[in-house]
Amino acid sequence: MKQHLIDIRQLKKYYAVRGGVFRRHIADVKAVDGVDMKIEKGECLGLVGESGCGKTTLGKTILRLHDSTAGRIYMEQPQEKIEELEQLLGGSLSDGRQRAASMLKTMDITKFRGKRLLDLRQKVQIVFQDPSNSLSPRMLVKHIVAEPLVSQRLIKANEIEGRVLELLEKVGLGKTHMMRYPHEFSGGQRQRIAIARALATNPQFIMMDEPTSALDVSVQAQILNLLKKLQSDFDLTYLFVTHHLLVVKYTSERIAVMYLGKIVELSETQELFAKPLHPYTKALLSAIPIPDPDTGRERIILTGDVPNPVNPPRACRFHPRCPYAEDICREVEPQFEEAATGHVVACHRWKEI
Repeated sequence: MKQHLIDIRQLKKYYAVRGGVFRRHIADVKAVDGVDMKIEKGECLGLVGESGCGKTTLGKTILRLHDSTAGRIYMEQPQEKIEELEQLLGGSLSDGRQRAASMLKTMDITKFRGKRLLDLRQKVQIVFQDPSNSLSPRMLVKHIVAEPLVSQRLIKANEIEGRVLELLEKVGLGKTHMMRYPHEFSGGQRQRIAIARALATNPQFIMMDEPTSALDVSVQAQILNLLKKLQSDFDLTYLFVTHHLLVVKYTSERIAVMYLGKIVELSETQELFAKPLHPYTKALLSAIPIPDPDTGRERIILTGDVPNPVNPPRACRFHPRCPYAEDICREVEPQFEEAATGHVVACHRWKEI
């Protein structure tokens, strides 16, 4: 049985919209709105969707770079204890609620403060989309890679240089690169430096926020191969956020499809590409270019624009753009259903289309 490293329950992240002379709270941008998802230990889970659907916000909320509005995130917790806690939270007895509140402080990372939060920072890391902006232009590479080690007090001063050199060699750089500034490197080399920094604390989980989107195609391939090798060498778990479906097909064992703050389909990678079930997933896959002008394929063009996350559609959020929408799609929010192939999909009509 596969072990879950991260278990997400009804996670929400809203951003307040303020207006008027007194800047009162008048609405919320519902960037992440009730996400349930499990990330298995040692896997690479791809997260795809259009710009603005909440992919990066979800990842940063898991890392505690953003505080969640509601919901729970469990990391490295036994499934039996998680289910026990969820039952207590759903109960009405006062002693059960008190016990649940006590358990949440030690199990739910959204409640972590102080030393617990500091310890969590060692276990989770991020590689940002643009290495030009994520690396300080005033710091030498040696100090950039060493910064997590120094801030977490994980290493003695006389051991820093050796550890930094070891990390740089892991990502394909060397001693000659330590005393240079980020602007002296190419885009691919800067991303390697960012990856080395993410590895510094020996994390278990790394969020890859479109790590290859700012790179040339040939450099993308090198970085993707490097990430796969590092995942094997360090037994890492990835959340790989991207727009590029072919990239996520190469890197990920499973793919989650996100639309307007919600996960609409989750499946093994090969199954998702072979037989997508949600209309939105079908539209995304139909947009992948085929490098053969003689090969024809039906292109699914979605009508209209992505709805405003301040006022998302009722029930199924995709129904204003869905070619298969019926009355039930406008009235009842679809729940996750599991198909025979192992897909998990939130759609009323997936069996018919």
